[in-house]
Amino acid sequence: MSSGTQRPRIGIIGTGAIGGFYGLMLARAGFDVHFLLRSEFDAVIRNGLQVNSAVHGALALERVQAYCSVADMPPCDWLLVGTKSTSNDGLAPIIAQASAPGAKVLLLQNGLAVEEQLRPLLPEHLHLLGGLCFICVHRVEPGVVAHQAFGAVSIGYHSGPAIDREGRQAIVEQITGMFQSAGVESHAMADLQQARWQKLVWNVPYNGLSALLKTSTAPLMADPDSRDLIQALMEEVRQGAEACGYALPPDYPRQLFETTEKMPDYKPSMHHDFVNGRPLELEAIYARPLAAALAAGCDMPRVRALYQALAFIGRHKG
Repeated sequence: MSSGTQRPRIGIIGTGAIGGFYGLMLARAGFDVHFLLRSEFDAVIRNGLQVNSAVHGALALERVQAYCSVADMPPCDWLLVGTKSTSNDGLAPIIAQASAPGAKVLLLQNGLAVEEQLRPLLPEHLHLLGGLCFICVHRVEPGVVAHQAFGAVSIGYHSGPAIDREGRQAIVEQITGMFQSAGVESHAMADLQQARWQKLVWNVPYNGLSALLKTSTAPLMADPDSRDLIQALMEEVRQGAEACGYALPPDYPRQLFETTEKMPDYKPSMHHDFVNGRPLELEAIYARPLAAALAAGCDMPRVRALYQALAFIGRHKG
């Protein structure tokens, strides 16, 4: 399909937990979705994609338009990138090869300045957007994803050929509308960088502590010492955001903390990365926010200590 049709062609780059869940939801809604896979290709071709969802029930996509090489993919009008930020150095050539002229690239990654890292490496004709996923989801085995709670995606325009506010807003509304028609809550964000700092308020404590302490959210929320530490880390991130010009409401950390208390027990993505020997997303989630806040005159000592401990275990796996 061309970009002018109602159902554009969508490519999923990185069909893990994030790409698998959102790609399956879009495909089930009738969108033309194409999945790029590496190690999971054979399993998905054989068994399809499955999402065991506590929200939507058991979902399956039996016939998957799957590819193990980007050279085999058709040019896509939208690319949803669900890979970890640790793989961004090799991402640009894949995006360039999979994209149609003027395609929109939605980067579904955690951390700060992930778009700034990727933008100089992309063709100028591509639109780059950032998306923040508020979801409890993880990969169980090749082609199988467990979805425990939530699922909303907040989206903002970063850079590209659309230079006026109306044009950028129209592009953001196009993708939020696609998600909504697929049963996924989705919102347009006026300020992408502020939204990234907001997500860091949760990601910094829970991702890092889950990997460092080899635990999940419920034990962290049950212990008085870890509860105090989580709240202190959250407040430091809020102060760092404010120093950088992104004022968050004073009670925002408390709201996230209370939301986490009501969540099902969850192992964040960094826990899974550490247990499975994968690189940790320390640059995007810790190093860049620490540097940005410090440059603005705000040190975050607890966040820095957590980062240093994570850097150690990342270098000394096993």
